[in-house]
Amino acid sequence: MTDTNPMFGALRLPRSILFGRGQRRAIGSATAKIGKRALLCTDPRQSAQPEFRDILADLAANGVETHVFDQTIPDLPIGSIEACVAEVSGFAPDVVIGVGGGSSMDMAKVVAVLLTHGGDVRSYYGEFAVPGPVIPLIAVPTTSGTGSEVTPVAVVADEQRGAKVGIASPHLIPLIAICDPELTVTCPPGLTACSGADALTHAVEAFTTLARPIDAMLTEQHVFVGKNVLSDHFAKLAVANVFQYLERGYRDGADVEAREGLMLAALAAGCAFGTAGTAAAHALQYPVGNLTHTAHGDGVATLLPYVMQYNRPSCVDAFVELARTIGLPEGSPDDMSQAFIDAAATLLAAVKIPASLAALGLPADQQDFVAENALNAARLVKNNPRPLDLAAMQSITRAAFSGDRAALRTI
Repeated sequence: MTDTNPMFGALRLPRSILFGRGQRRAIGSATAKIGKRALLCTDPRQSAQPEFRDILADLAANGVETHVFDQTIPDLPIGSIEACVAEVSGFAPDVVIGVGGGSSMDMAKVVAVLLTHGGDVRSYYGEFAVPGPVIPLIAVPTTSGTGSEVTPVAVVADEQRGAKVGIASPHLIPLIAICDPELTVTCPPGLTACSGADALTHAVEAFTTLARPIDAMLTEQHVFVGKNVLSDHFAKLAVANVFQYLERGYRDGADVEAREGLMLAALAAGCAFGTAGTAAAHALQYPVGNLTHTAHGDGVATLLPYVMQYNRPSCVDAFVELARTIGLPEGSPDDMSQAFIDAAATLLAAVKIPASLAALGLPADQQDFVAENALNAARLVKNNPRPLDLAAMQSITRAAFSGDRAALRTI
């Protein structure tokens, strides 16, 4: 019998991933095995936390000298990266630790590149532009959303371009990820919602990305290789956990079980999209985020139900599988795939994610600008399971602006 559906799987992950309550107490010992001079990249809110001071004390107790850069700015403007590099140029770290949300971990990644290879941040845009290994990275997330602790990408805000741009290279994957849900207990409800919605978007887009023709050179030629059997495993875990725990964590930040479930979701979603990639929701968010100055997680999550609705004709089976993953009632494939989209929209509304681009603050006259500029994110556009052209992008953007998801059912 001929096998007409061969399996393909690919993952690129840290050498070590530690997950669970109290795992931050391994940072000092783990760092000392790598180097003796650690740069910590974080933000002012995080550096003031008692847990951060405990991390510094743990590093010192293990003989690690530290330098703290705590001026990381959300969305990571290039000027902030350059300020960090200039500040630590005389310190010569042999390990870089990112402690915080996605921007702090991405700061650690890009600074490690510049300290190792020099040059301008802009010279590393795109895929595979980092020429070789970088100073070892340790990532310690304090939110449950971006998954940056396990991914090969960092996103920076290029002020000159007026755009967010990705640097994608396997060399950016941290050597060690230490994921301690106790570090997320202080996240306020809005940040919990935004982060968890980001994780959901990562997982759904990774699970529904276009599956590429199987080729032994796929991972050699692309950082993000599309839907595959290994990334699918992590994407489903993430979706299940977000649906089980997001609203709980949003309503009660002290619910440590919910914090655990959400951090595992974010980690699993990172494992999924770090290899499979993301698609149209992320492509559209780049210009939306630049125009509205809103959080990445809010932007992609606002767009997600509309992108899912547009993609549904190409994703019926995938959405049915996700519907079963979260325990929706059995029915026809059409009904179940639509039910999953509706359930995602309902969950996002329950945690106060804006329901439309208008509610997010996008000016009405910028809808076509968003559609046109989203097409510039070629690595995301090519990943989308249903082909995208300007007319398709405009249909998604206009439906998302007006809040009319039904308008996409007939396209």
